[in-house]
Amino acid sequence: MTNALSQLLQEREWLLLDGATGTNLFAAGLMSGDAPELWNIDQPEKIIALHEGFIEAGSDVILTNSFGGTRYRLKLHDAQGRVRELNVAAARLARKCADAAGRTVVVAGSVGPTGEIMEPIGPLAHADAVAAFEEQIAALMEGGADVIWAETISSVEEFRAVAEAAANLGAPLCSTLSFDTAGRTMMGVTSEAYAALASSLATPPLAIGANCGTGASDLLRTVLGISGAAPGMVVIAKANAGIPKYADGHIHYDGTPELMADYACLARDSGARLIGGCCGSMPEHIRAMRAALEDRPRGPRPGLEEIRSRIGDFTSANDGTGEAAGAGPRQTRRSRQRG
Repeated sequence: MTNALSQLLQEREWLLLDGATGTNLFAAGLMSGDAPELWNIDQPEKIIALHEGFIEAGSDVILTNSFGGTRYRLKLHDAQGRVRELNVAAARLARKCADAAGRTVVVAGSVGPTGEIMEPIGPLAHADAVAAFEEQIAALMEGGADVIWAETISSVEEFRAVAEAAANLGAPLCSTLSFDTAGRTMMGVTSEAYAALASSLATPPLAIGANCGTGASDLLRTVLGISGAAPGMVVIAKANAGIPKYADGHIHYDGTPELMADYACLARDSGARLIGGCCGSMPEHIRAMRAALEDRPRGPRPGLEEIRSRIGDFTSANDGTGEAAGAGPRQTRRSRQRG
């Protein structure tokens, strides 16, 4: 792996990430319930088009099409024996697009949750999770990823496992949790607890932050919490394009490019240096975000009322921290596809 991400962070105040994988692949014909990772072999031209669209829109970092690339997720599609094949292909496709960009574009190897509940609550042992993550990470490294990008993680146990796997292989790691349950993750982790845990690891991630969740307002509130609790860390913000709404048999996101442009600047002012979109984010959203970040000067750290007035109301009364926070962990199985 190269130090491309660290080098860019030394040169730039902020870097622009890409947008949604799933949303764009569904628009390209992926059917609900199908494994996007299979397209790395079966329809590589559509994965190349995905990456090229975000690079053309201005992304400095693109994520590989490998979110569900562990043996546990691929087992749902009888593809658990294809971990190396599918992840190497994912990284090579992204690498090909990045190398043809004419500028430095970082390839981040996407690693999503296993979908299993880990001990002590569930049956998945720590050693087995580490082994599964190592298998995927090794393949992404082989394919040419610059950095490993763990995303949509919800539990302390799974975060520890993916961080250990990356460290064992000498792979630089960025990590985002999804704070989608009244300001906490599905398993009850707060922004403050996450920041403290990441900072305490023997090999801390290069960057930490939040992705997905609910709307951009909630994610910005979480970013404020993370950057406040870990002022020395590089912070990631990768919000959904608005609020997901179910209509006409599909999930739709109501975030316009203009709203996402405002979000991007607020994320920067809140302390994030790696800024992008998650579910619902198309190239037009990323293009608007790039233009806004380049044209609008840095502002003061925003307050919650400014976020509410510019982006929309929060979906919960608080960010899961403090005496008023009452949300605890839910013991459920995560099966959501990123983006």
